[in-house]
Amino acid sequence: MKRIHASLLIFYILTSLLFANGKTNNIIFITFDGLRWEEVFHGADSLLIHSDDYTKNQKRMLLDYWNSSDKIRREKLMPFFWNTIVNQGQLYGNVTKGSEAKLKNPYLFSYPGYSEMLVGYVDLTRNSNNKENNPNITVLEYIHNQPRFKNKVAAFCSWEVFDFIINEERSGIYVSAGMEPYNKGRNNPKIGLLNEIMLQIPVPWKSVRYDAITHNFAKTYLEEKKPKLLYIAYDETDEYAHEGKYDKYLTAANLLDEYVSDLWNWVQNNYYYKNKTTILITTDHGRGNKYLDSWRSHGSSVNGAEFVWMAVIGPDTPPKGEMENHETIYASQIASTIAAFLGIEYKSDKDISPLIKSMFNDKILKN
Repeated sequence: MKRIHASLLIFYILTSLLFANGKTNNIIFITFDGLRWEEVFHGADSLLIHSDDYTKNQKRMLLDYWNSSDKIRREKLMPFFWNTIVNQGQLYGNVTKGSEAKLKNPYLFSYPGYSEMLVGYVDLTRNSNNKENNPNITVLEYIHNQPRFKNKVAAFCSWEVFDFIINEERSGIYVSAGMEPYNKGRNNPKIGLLNEIMLQIPVPWKSVRYDAITHNFAKTYLEEKKPKLLYIAYDETDEYAHEGKYDKYLTAANLLDEYVSDLWNWVQNNYYYKNKTTILITTDHGRGNKYLDSWRSHGSSVNGAEFVWMAVIGPDTPPKGEMENHETIYASQIASTIAAFLGIEYKSDKDISPLIKSMFNDKILKN
């Protein structure tokens, strides 16, 4: 038994040395379900925001999100991205500037997309959104099993299928997904009220809770439990897109930007997290762009659904802003990248995609 413990300790030390000198002790990994790169980098779409079919409250939407300049539009839609991340971090995925971020899985919908980014490779058996436990070990589980991260990993997800994507049953990670009440609080009256509201307010989707609930659950856990790796998966952008409600899709995207801003501002004002935390953000798939109505859809037959985007901000990331003219990066590289920020080499018996080196200061990576 002592030999086994010694071997584990040596393995841990060796993997930690691969990424020496990093300042990141904590990661907040965030996904916005189905938010297109087009809106992230160009703001509101001209045809969609002026469409009577897709935008019902045009006067308000135009006031809030429209301008003839795409740079002003994107800042109106996502002010934290285009005032803070662009100056202090990096944004990938503006195809018009030679920056491509893509999926490798051929299915181009949610479960396969999340599995790809969380396990670091494509498993072709993950080909549905069914509630089936993921047989693959995610980077969340891998890190959770490292000695100094035990019980320091958690996930808060609006879509209920994340219990299965992360495989809460096997991994032992706390996953709060769908309409599950929050049960990790310290008799916090705010959480008690949120639990009641979540169950009392009608939700238009069977398998999804409102992102505001997910955000407040996650932030409370962050404040009380101090996790080292926190995953937050928001969902409403995808739901409103499928329904063809562009006005609500834009409003949801704007709120997601606000949620990230809220988390970053809290982190930078907390001694435990300040200047020691990286936030990495992406999406699980793109959406159509060939025909006007195709923005509502994604999947293997939808042109443009393979394109995603990424944003990162933290103490180990050089502030290069909007990235241009680089080699294509892939969602499957996210798992290794998350691990590397925490000083861990992510390993598997599968062929894992390498980390995204451009997200790190050169002195951090020794290999």
